[in-house]
Amino acid sequence: MALPERLGYRVKRKLLGPPLVTEQLGEERLSNPVAFGVLSPDCISSSAYGSEEILIELLKGGAGLAAFALLLPLTGVILGILVLLLFSYRQVLSVYTKAGGAYVVARENFGYKIAQIAAVALLIDYVVTVAVQLAAGSSAVTSAFPAVGRAFDHHGGLVLSLAVLVLLLYGNLRGIREAGKSFAFPLYFFITMAGLMIIVSVIRHFTGHLPHVPRSPGMMSVKGGGEGAFVDGVTILVLLRAFANGGSSLTGFEAISNGVSAFRPPESRNAKKVLLIMSCTLAFLVGGVSWVAHVTYATPYINGYPTVISQEATNAFGTSTVGRLFFYLMQAASALILYTGGNTSFNGFPFLANFVASDRFLPRQLTRRGHRLVFSNAILVLAGISALLLIATNAVVNSLVPFYAIGVFTGFSMAGYGMAKHFSRTRDRHWRRSVALNLASGITCTIVVAIFAVAKFTEGAWAVVILFPVMVAILIRLNREYREEAEALGSIRPETLSRQPNFSRHVVLLFVQELDLATLGALRYGVTLKATELRGVHFALDTAAARELERAWAHIAPSVALEVVDIPDRRLGRATLELVTREVAEPGTHVTVLLPRRGYAPALGRLLHDRTADKIAAVVGRVPNAAATIVPFDTSRRAGAILAREEKASGRSVRVEVVDRAGDDRTPAPREDDLDRALAADLNPGRDRIATIRSREWVTVHGRIRSVRMQTIADAPMLVCEIVDSTGGLELLFYGRRAVPGLVTGAKVTASGRAQSHHGTLAIANPRYVLDPC
Repeated sequence: MALPERLGYRVKRKLLGPPLVTEQLGEERLSNPVAFGVLSPDCISSSAYGSEEILIELLKGGAGLAAFALLLPLTGVILGILVLLLFSYRQVLSVYTKAGGAYVVARENFGYKIAQIAAVALLIDYVVTVAVQLAAGSSAVTSAFPAVGRAFDHHGGLVLSLAVLVLLLYGNLRGIREAGKSFAFPLYFFITMAGLMIIVSVIRHFTGHLPHVPRSPGMMSVKGGGEGAFVDGVTILVLLRAFANGGSSLTGFEAISNGVSAFRPPESRNAKKVLLIMSCTLAFLVGGVSWVAHVTYATPYINGYPTVISQEATNAFGTSTVGRLFFYLMQAASALILYTGGNTSFNGFPFLANFVASDRFLPRQLTRRGHRLVFSNAILVLAGISALLLIATNAVVNSLVPFYAIGVFTGFSMAGYGMAKHFSRTRDRHWRRSVALNLASGITCTIVVAIFAVAKFTEGAWAVVILFPVMVAILIRLNREYREEAEALGSIRPETLSRQPNFSRHVVLLFVQELDLATLGALRYGVTLKATELRGVHFALDTAAARELERAWAHIAPSVALEVVDIPDRRLGRATLELVTREVAEPGTHVTVLLPRRGYAPALGRLLHDRTADKIAAVVGRVPNAAATIVPFDTSRRAGAILAREEKASGRSVRVEVVDRAGDDRTPAPREDDLDRALAADLNPGRDRIATIRSREWVTVHGRIRSVRMQTIADAPMLVCEIVDSTGGLELLFYGRRAVPGLVTGAKVTASGRAQSHHGTLAIANPRYVLDPC
């Protein structure tokens, strides 16, 4: 029979395409051109705003025209760090060919706990990368079309960024191959247009035809400071801030090592090729944009647009029709590469989250592949947090940069130190040179982290400085929880498996909230368990509803006992614990609690209904020799409703026949002389405390009826009422009776008779009783 698919699955299949099976995972590897397109945009696209961020800090600090002179040496220092990282990460890719990156390097060389520093650093970096890239992409669009920036009450850039975030989310949920094909073109398009702009600018400059960018209202001030003036402490702080901002040009460098497993075999060789190409391309573009800004005096605007690179494009291509066409092509390429630069995080973040979650430092849900063989949960988490960050900063790049480079350079530092330790331990060929290289990389990146934390502390870096240790502590705490759970579940010995349980009595308790198809289905299942004793249990929170349930139960399932338990304090969990504990107290007894669970519409059902069955199951699970079984019933299912209608129309009722297996162990019927003596007993003089009663004694007790149930003995009915006082409880047995007027849960009664043992519990058979009106 063909089963209909859920609406949610049909929509997902329509949007994302048919599901990929696990065997196709190997086919979803990246060729080098596609890998360059998927994993490099973040790093390459930073050339569109890295130089501008340096200029912003220099001009904010009052460097004036000196800012354009200082731009080139600062860019040179950043490119020098790029060279160090290139050699260090090529060694990472040589050693760690299946899963690379700072996290894996730190984990293998410093242990799991220290590795969480790298994990937190990179997770933060990936999140901020998405926000920065999308905000910068929106600035590129508003540079070409200023009206977009003024739209939505000057929140046009934010709206545009969030819209593109949704598109990125969709593309990545479709799967890595589709994402690669979609995002490779913008990378090559940007490299072509930016390279053309730089080459045209160089030619026009050396032929004397490259003008300076004209001053316009809204540009940052360039007053004060000559081209060689930077001497006092304030200017040094400005330099440090500018250098820290420029460090954002190197973000995304980690992505290739984190995504090495996505390459086609041989993974290491292909990843190193792509890393070298990416580094050379980045160096050319960052150096070229900085040089053009240096010679043309392209100045950032206070509101963030037009951007520096858009001014350089206007200056290089001119204002003719062809020049304007190339300008718009340049802006389109910038916007596309910046937007798709965020896609690097959508590839790197899920892989990293998978590594960390596999080590049990993040929720294990992040290790699961979804409909299209991608880590869907991690992708959704990344998109959600990035959206919140964009909204909080109104998608302004300069507001996001303070959150940026601390994470990525901390990761670089951990990778450098980890590789240095690796080579000092293995002592391979040229190990001293490798140790020196990686130590230099680690120390340099640590200095950058310190500079960034100090220089940008008041501008927002304080949030990352505080968040960092908190997140590391959270990850370690999650790991401890997982380890404790594993210890609780993993203490299995061979003798434990070989030892079979030996229970002479199996009691099945069906918890009944109301008599409906869900309860009936659970009752039918309970019959198949062939238990020693099967009975229903209803906790009476509403006396009138309990009476109605008893009447309906007697009609539907007269051969199954229904025990009605009074809980005046309404502590359902406590009452469950007491009931199950009392049952398992008899030696050789195992108790199974059946819990009908009604399934409702996913969204509205969770709002309108609680999860009582799950809560009760958790309580039962605490009792030795007891287990809870949840019997689900889908309320949207039509088969049950149709069956009920057919039975109602035909006049047939559902009747469950149960063979009571307790007959062999039932208590003998009391002798006539015992009954006579019980009937003659005086109820008034004294009352015995239940806890002091001994078997075979004649007693008078007073208490409240806590539960009432009907069961069968050799096909004959018997009513069992449990009476309790402040010291304990015993049972009143009425043979041949299905119900006794007045004996209901909550009623107070005084009873007299001979106490005897009944299935390990004190009981009085056919007692004389008086209902207490008080």
